[in-house]
Amino acid sequence: MSVPSTGAGRVRALPARSVLRRLRPGHGFVAAYVVLLIAFGVVPTCYAVYFAFTGAGGAFVGLSNFAAAASDFRYVSAVGHVALYLVLWLLMLVVFVVGLSLLLHRLAAQGMSRLLRFLYYVPGALAGAASVMVWLFLLDPAVSPVGFLLRGLGFQTFSQVIAPSHLPVLFTLIAFWTGAGGWIVVMYGALNNISPDVLEAARIDGAGPWQTARRIQIPLLRKWIVYMVILAFAGGTQLFVEPQLLSQASVGVAGRDYSLNQLSYDFAFQNNDINTAAAISVELLVVGLTVAGVFVARSGFFDAD
Repeated sequence: MSVPSTGAGRVRALPARSVLRRLRPGHGFVAAYVVLLIAFGVVPTCYAVYFAFTGAGGAFVGLSNFAAAASDFRYVSAVGHVALYLVLWLLMLVVFVVGLSLLLHRLAAQGMSRLLRFLYYVPGALAGAASVMVWLFLLDPAVSPVGFLLRGLGFQTFSQVIAPSHLPVLFTLIAFWTGAGGWIVVMYGALNNISPDVLEAARIDGAGPWQTARRIQIPLLRKWIVYMVILAFAGGTQLFVEPQLLSQASVGVAGRDYSLNQLSYDFAFQNNDINTAAAISVELLVVGLTVAGVFVARSGFFDAD
């Protein structure tokens, strides 16, 4: 590692000790993350893989646990529920996050962008169970501040609102409300990194806002969009808190085996079948890694711009 000197093109090599001193803070931050990653990521994953391929006595059973999970009468419907939710969630996330980010970028010159970014980000403070509790309140026509809208749509009771056919849309709305704000801020930051000279050249060439967004801004956001989709897909396959709380609040209207994570939880803590529960978890891990690998390979995620 070297830096140019003030002489006539001469290069002065930095001492090795100086280089190491500069790298230590970065290594310290990375080391803390690696410790947490191993403790709460790698070790539990290895533990789950062990249980997924062994039986009650620790003997290797091959794919028997995976077959037991797939043969359960609730498995196919849980896969269908999660798949439909993922389609709705990812489409809504990509379309609205990118669209709202572009809108914020256009409004930056008018001084409204900062306020809107704050408003979009606020729901993220209620992530998890707290956000679901807020939505349980909003979805009950008897107590909801928007109860007049629900009644106008023909819903008179909470059970009518959370009918099984409505659940994919409701879970998508909850996920978008809590998670989109952070991604809007990320996309807005990425848009700010686009050179103003490029945008100015587009305006000089006669490109309007739509053409600028479609031909310049969105292509330059491609890697950020891919990154968002990968993480959103991985998080979407882990759907658990929303249907679990809704199942308890609705007294069985929404089943406790709606998603694969719920089914895994049921195997582990209702049937005392840790091995089959681990098999479902490993399946979700493999699907998430496979989809991430496909997106990274096809999008050129790590290619230099």
